[in-house]
Amino acid sequence: MKNRILLLFTLVFGHQIYAQTVVLPNTNDSRVITTGMPFLLIAPEARGAAMGDMGVATSVDAFSQNWNPSKYAFSENKQGFSLSYTPYLTKLVNDISLAYLTYYNRIDERSGFAVSLKYFGLGEIELVQDENSTPLVVKPNEISLDGSYSLKLSEQFAMSVAMRYSRSDLKIDAIDADATAANSFGVDIAGYYQSEEQAYASFNGRTRLGFAIQNIGPTFKYDDGGQENFQPTNLRLGGGFDFILDDFNKVSITAEVTKLLVPTPPVYGTEFNYTESGANPGFQSDEDTLGAVVTPNVIVEGKDPNVGFFKGMFQSFGDAPGGFKEEIKEFTYAVGAEYMYQDSFGFRAGYFNESDEKGARQFFAIGAGFKYNVIGLDLSYLFSASKVQNPLENTLRFSLTFNFGPGTYREY
Repeated sequence: MKNRILLLFTLVFGHQIYAQTVVLPNTNDSRVITTGMPFLLIAPEARGAAMGDMGVATSVDAFSQNWNPSKYAFSENKQGFSLSYTPYLTKLVNDISLAYLTYYNRIDERSGFAVSLKYFGLGEIELVQDENSTPLVVKPNEISLDGSYSLKLSEQFAMSVAMRYSRSDLKIDAIDADATAANSFGVDIAGYYQSEEQAYASFNGRTRLGFAIQNIGPTFKYDDGGQENFQPTNLRLGGGFDFILDDFNKVSITAEVTKLLVPTPPVYGTEFNYTESGANPGFQSDEDTLGAVVTPNVIVEGKDPNVGFFKGMFQSFGDAPGGFKEEIKEFTYAVGAEYMYQDSFGFRAGYFNESDEKGARQFFAIGAGFKYNVIGLDLSYLFSASKVQNPLENTLRFSLTFNFGPGTYREY
């Protein structure tokens, strides 16, 4: 009897052969964060582009609507409007571009408002079934319409709220009859601090600080059966300092960091049945045999990204599968400098950096600005510093500004 029990024990625990499950990570998962309507993140104007795609903490200008509308409460001009044009993918096509139009008005000493329109045209696409059929021409496009209100809460600090309607019309009826244009609404919350001018040993100086949380809004779909897409909710933090050398010369240094407040894609895997043999527990790739797929797309590391937009904003700070080290890589940074002479001529330069694992955008930019009376013209040019080609590489951007009521307000 004892021999039989010992034999049974040996068979069961010494050389087990039984079915189990194992989850193997997918090897081709990318953790680059993607969103719907990414055109909202493109720098639409030349001044901010020349300083490395920044603007949350730079001095006020007509294009502050795109970066930080609360700066309008510090405008020394009564009102103005501006127009900017950015060619896109110029090495491949000549009909994709981004246009941006703004109007602002400083209502009184404490407040101001602004409206803007951004249009991203993807050119003409011809669909042809065969050489004898008539081409079907479609013109996909995306558009956003913004309105903002800014208010000074003190002499040096202002906040603003902006509302945005966005529409992404990328549908091609001939390919997918169920596709529709995606529509969504978003909110921006921003703040800006500008200190009084202070005297130092050989120059005067002024500190600037700014923040903005942009595109806070619900997810959206491009068709009824499609997946939910997050808006490009974005956090911007920046600071800078103005070296006012004399009445004619000023040098400004600014730095900015940004982060998408969107869930990080987790590491997915596939759950299999397998047959385990031998005395050592756990799956052995050289000994055990995989069977049928039990469950695809099982989360191995990270958190489930299928959450609401509000929860996703907070989750984005702690859901990277690589932990804190990967979370840090999700921040981009930019540094820029601007030299102004008599507020009539300016030269700008900047650098932008994004981790290789999160998009690999790295570039240098330069630009210049000219102002005569109420008219201002800004130009910028981008040089890629990454192995990944930038769609705006070697692109010259133009911005035109008209400011009215110069000197209406005086900001220390």
